[in-house]
Amino acid sequence: MIHKLADVQSSNIGENTNIWQFCVVLKNAKIGNNCNINAGVVIENDVAIGDNVTVKSGVQIWDGITLEDNVFIGPNVTFTNDFLPRSKQYPKEFLKTTIKKSASVGANSTVIGGITIGEYAMIGAGSIVTKNIGHQELWYGNPAKHKGYVCKCGQKCDRTLICDNCKGK
Repeated sequence: MIHKLADVQSSNIGENTNIWQFCVVLKNAKIGNNCNINAGVVIENDVAIGDNVTVKSGVQIWDGITLEDNVFIGPNVTFTNDFLPRSKQYPKEFLKTTIKKSASVGANSTVIGGITIGEYAMIGAGSIVTKNIGHQELWYGNPAKHKGYVCKCGQKCDRTLICDNCKGK
């Protein structure tokens, strides 16, 4: 479903994906199946979004950004893709940022371009992410710092990467 008030120029939109009002999706963007792109999201050309991804309102996904399957991007998350931005001066190539499968980035966080956030990682709300984040790591703060680990279900856990709630199932 593409809302009638969305400007979707891409034909690379998967089945059962919803794109809500006031979104802009440029023509070369790729969006997978079963995604939910909330109101007021901008998605540029050199963007790849996997299956089952949720992007909450107020997010801009710039050239060079990849969101793998099952990623959650909270409201008003800010991505960057140019380390030395200047008006009307463009880099030869924009920085590449990858959010690996099943990772979550909390509301109002900023993700500096050129990094990778690992599978099942969790970024707390309001964080400034300036470094690569490992598999199932929990980071938050300004700047974000490693604060522990999360189970695949999202609960905090220890280095075993399995919580007491789900036992890793």
